[in-house]
Formats: sequence, C-alpha cells, structure tokens
Amino acid sequence: MTDSIALDTVDLHILRLLQNDARTTYRDLAAEVGVAPSTCLDRVARMRRTGVILGHQLRLDPAKMRRGLEALLSVQVRPHRRELIGPFVERIRTLPESRALFHLTGPDDYLVHVAVTDTADLQRLVLDEFTSRREVARVETRLIFQQWECGPLLPPAATTAGPGTGQAPEPG
Repeated sequence: MTDSIALDTVDLHILRLLQNDARTTYRDLAAEVGVAPSTCLDRVARMRRTGVILGHQLRLDPAKMRRGLEALLSVQVRPHRRELIGPFVERIRTLPESRALFHLTGPDDYLVHVAVTDTADLQRLVLDEFTSRREVARVETRLIFQQWECGPLLPPAATTAGPGTGQAPEPG
C-alpha cells in the first residue's frame, strides 16, 4: 500500500476539474477554485511531485481507429509462477490490441481489455497471442457492448475513527 498525502478541499477541487479536462489552464483552474494562478500552479506541481498526479492521457475512440470491437479476456495461467507470468505480462502489454491488463485474485489470473477490428481479428488474437502460449490454460472472451466513464477519483471521505477501531465512519 502506498502512502497517501494530505489533500485539502482546494486540492480536491483542482483534481476534480483536471480529471474532467486535463487541458484546463492554470488561470481557469485558479478562477474556478478561487485561488491565485501561482498558488494553483504550486499545488498542481506538488501533486505531480508527490505522485498524486501521474500524468495526462489522450483518449482515442477505438472505432475511429478501426478497432471498433472491444472485449474482455479472462485468462488463467498455469502454473502461476513468477518466471512464467513476467514474460506473459510483458508480451500482452506490447500487443497493439491491448488496452488494459489487470492481475486478479479468484479463478482467473488476468483480465485483458482489448480492441480489435472484428470477430475474425479477435479470434486471431486469442488463438495466436493467448492460447498458443504454453502457460495459458484457459481464455474466456466477453464482448463489450458499451462502456461509460465514471466520476473523478477522489480519496474516501475523512473519518474520525481510526483503522481497526471497530467504529463506523461518520456520515459525510
């Protein structure tokens, strides 16, 4: 578990705005939050330096990139040993079809979000890049019909009860 840093309401407001539009200028952020532009710049720089802000991403429409069919692949790796999963993870991360890779608990070891051109391309990907690997025991494919972005990531509401106290958090 990584250490968190203290974020006040101004920091959280800045993060909420940047997650909605990372191209927002410091002047516009400062005006919206109610601080000086230099203060806003300092706060964003501190959140970058401490690792709260990891970077900025460009989102593309997979359909407009001729990858309109998206799927989730549940993958079992057997045996689940470090010397096998390291090369597996690195290979999957290099595939142009891979959008995200998750290491899981439970019956499946990995969940891979992929974007392909059509069902034939998905079949080729599964057969050539997944089930052909000796460490892959099983792949289950689920097509994605639609997906939605969710709200900004913010820390949990502050509570007065400490961890392990058995007390319920106060309503926020």
